[in-house]
Order: sequence, then structure tokens, then C-alpha cells
Amino acid sequence: MKTPFVTDLNSEQSITTFFLVHEKEIRNTREGKPYLRLELGDRSGTIEARMWDQFDVAAKDISRDDFVKVNARVEIYRNRPQLALLQLRLAKPEEVDLADFLPHTKENVEKLFAQLQVFAGSIGNPWLKKLATGIISDPGIAAKYKRAPAAKVMHHAYLGGLLEHVISLCGLAKQIAAHYPELDVDLLMTAAILHDVGKLEELCFERAIGYTVEGQLLGHIVMELETVSKAMDAIEGFPPNLKTVVQHMLISHHGQYEFGSPKLPMIREALAFHYMDDLDSKLAAARAALALDSGELEWSAYSGALGRKFLRLDQFLKSTTAKAEENVPNPRLFQ
Repeated sequence: MKTPFVTDLNSEQSITTFFLVHEKEIRNTREGKPYLRLELGDRSGTIEARMWDQFDVAAKDISRDDFVKVNARVEIYRNRPQLALLQLRLAKPEEVDLADFLPHTKENVEKLFAQLQVFAGSIGNPWLKKLATGIISDPGIAAKYKRAPAAKVMHHAYLGGLLEHVISLCGLAKQIAAHYPELDVDLLMTAAILHDVGKLEELCFERAIGYTVEGQLLGHIVMELETVSKAMDAIEGFPPNLKTVVQHMLISHHGQYEFGSPKLPMIREALAFHYMDDLDSKLAAARAALALDSGELEWSAYSGALGRKFLRLDQFLKSTTAKAEENVPNPRLFQ
């Protein structure tokens, strides 16, 4: 296992370790002097790195998604660590372990996928059941579904994250429909299983989590609309009106135009599903922030996805309870 990880870099120090290159570019200072800027990462996160001198030879052979060995000085700039690179070279294959560089769900992926198949099989509407089970049983889709993250940064941004997110939504769909009986649980379940299937092609996740060219140009909503529409067309007799409803569930699930939805949710189930998806995403981002060591007892690390820190409520309540107990008068003092 490599050391240190990105999350260990919270004070000025000298390090020699391995990273994965997420971004590479040559920039110029205000005075016009070129320098190398890299975004480096491992399974714990990413960090910006800069090399100011004699980087030409080393940088020539290094590209995005390469593993590199660095000797660097950790500097704290605007309360965030960054690296000043002193030496840089390509890592040798035998020097790196892929498990150090891509975060992975802690859940058993095969068990999660078996749960997904059970959820898909529980759909009562025969057309929707055939659609959902048909898509996830495709060997090419299933293999990617088991590995894909749900996002690059925002939430469930690790291998297996998409599957974890979808299983959570399937369970939520049953609970929401039980509480609001006017909602069609089959539509909610179908949306949960298919709403991010476009991310299987939008994202690349072999070495680093990033975007494919098609993903950059089209986005997952457009990509999954095409995939799911073709699947519905391949099912003989699939009702045209139901096809339209499924398409609307997919293209409206981001909820607002500014969040990338081509249409606002205009079906009750579409509205409910948007908020289900949003809630699960945001709680996952909060969970990730609280899981990181922030250096503060009562506050989480800053969540870039949500633009805030989170109070560690259990720690806060524990400390206030302890203070209250300290202030309780000792009756023996008055005897």
C-alpha cells in the first residue's frame, strides 16, 4: 500500500510517493514563464501540483491516466494543500497497486447486483418489467453496471457507486409509494434502475474516473434516452404512451433546466423521483464529507458538492451533555 495518501497531506512536509495523473497542462505565469500544472490523485482524493523548473523532459512522456512517482514539497495555500514538484517520472507497472488509486464501494458488488435483479423482477407492469430486466441482463451493460461510479465528484464517486445509489433508490421507491399510494411504484422502480444507465458510457473508470468524449459532448441523459428508447422499440407491442412516460421520467429527473433537465417533471411520479434522486445524492455527499478527517472534532471536511461543512452531531451532543453534567451541583457540598 502506498503512503501517504492525499488526505494525509495536511501540513507542510516533504514526500516521495505515487499518484495517478488526472489532468496535465502547461500554463504561463503573469510574467509569461511556463510551468507544469498537474491534478494528481489516489483513492482518497485529488491534489493540485505544480513544477516550476526543468519539467520539459519529465512532462514530455507523461499523460493523463499515467501513474507517476513524485518527490515534492507539500505547501499550504489558501488553507488547502498543494504540491511543489521537485522530481517527477513515470512509475513502473510493478511499483503501483490499482487498489490504491480508485476508491471502491465497501459493499459486495455481486450481492448488490443480485438485489438489483430482484427489484427489477418485482416490477408488476409486464412491459416495464421486461424493459428493466432486459437492459440489466445484457452482459455488456451488467459488467459496466457492477463497476461504474455514479458521478465523477458529486456523489457515490467510486467504483460500484452507481449500483449502490440505484439499490438505495429502489428501496426508497417502495417506501415512498407505500406512503403516497397515488404513486405508481412500477414507474418509480423503473426510473430508479434506468435513470443513470447513460453514465455507463458517459464516464470512463478504468484508471481514473473521468468523462468519455461522447459523455462530454452528449451527457448521460441524452445517452440513456437513446439506449432505453431502442430497448423499448425492440420489445414488440410496447405501448407508445408508456414509452413517452418512461422517456419523460428519464429526461426530467434532474428536476430543473439549470441542472441539465431538458424538461421539468410534469408527472407525479417524475416529480417524486427527482426529489428521491436528489435526496439520495445529497445525503451521500454529506456522508462522504463526514467520513473524512477534517482535523476538527465537531466539524466535517468541507463538501465541495454541497458548499458547506457538516456538524458531527453525535460529537456535538456528547460534548454539550458532558458540559451540562459538569454544571450539576454536587449535593454533598451542601451537607
